[in-house]
Amino acid sequence: MSLFAFIEPAQWYVLPAAFGLDLLVGDPRFLPHPVRWMGRAIEACEPRFRRLFENELLAGTLFAAFMIAGCWGLTALVTQMAHRMNPVLGSGLETVLIFYCLSARSLSAAAMQIHRLLKRGRVDAARRELSMIVGRDVDRYRADDIARAAVETVAENFVDGVLSPLIFAVLGGAPLAMAYKMVNTLDSMVGYDNPRYRLFGRAAARMDDAANFIPARLSVLIIALTAWLLSGSKGAGRAMGTAWREGAHHSSPNAGYPEAAFAGALAVKLNGPNYYGGILIDKPYIGVNFIAVRPSDIPKACELMLGATLLAAALAWMAILLMTI
Repeated sequence: MSLFAFIEPAQWYVLPAAFGLDLLVGDPRFLPHPVRWMGRAIEACEPRFRRLFENELLAGTLFAAFMIAGCWGLTALVTQMAHRMNPVLGSGLETVLIFYCLSARSLSAAAMQIHRLLKRGRVDAARRELSMIVGRDVDRYRADDIARAAVETVAENFVDGVLSPLIFAVLGGAPLAMAYKMVNTLDSMVGYDNPRYRLFGRAAARMDDAANFIPARLSVLIIALTAWLLSGSKGAGRAMGTAWREGAHHSSPNAGYPEAAFAGALAVKLNGPNYYGGILIDKPYIGVNFIAVRPSDIPKACELMLGATLLAAALAWMAILLMTI
């Protein structure tokens, strides 16, 4: 069997089944999750690569390449074996694996839980919920700060948790979608600009940037079109204009584009200075001409994200149909 036999898009019915499964059940915590297995594998392999290679940059680069290639190869092997045993088993396995790569419902559920707590005046509880989904220091956050962080998370993770996995599933089925999740997980665990990971995690961070480069920019069009469907041309125009003017005003080469599109569509101000590990990072605001986020903007952000998710899934499904003609 050639290597390229593994590189093929998901079957036309697998993607809508995985997408529907995500919308129906989200991310049940009682089920085993491949991303948690990826995290354990990263923790186990990191010290071994550090011992093997004295040069941290080389060690980190080989480590990231090994983890990503290994994840892709293992997934490809298992799904191919399942298809050979029984086509229904193979398709079912692919459906479940792609489902695990999507997180639209769990993202919306986490944000809406924060909204419910803020609506009841339980700011401390909302702050605790927020700390579970963001990497910044939130101890000093008030209600509006919590709402802003929740909206930013919904906007940014539309790419990481929805659009990018869909695109990679279209291009290479479950193996490539799972490889993308490994890239994403590596970045979240070792892609930090601190003394421990500045060199070792550089390759992982750059690979994540590269993987999300096109999806982040494509997200602007999808978010703007969704805003037009939900609220008319004014919201769509603001989304496109804000992304064009301010999408690059972010420390990440990618995160600013969906955030700017959300900021324009919702007419709110996002990003800005934040503390990370006790250190103030002075980041520019996005949506400088708009008002501050309020708790009532969280449901609007979730509605926009879910609408964009439906549109992205429909476009991905159409792309697979075209590729199979």
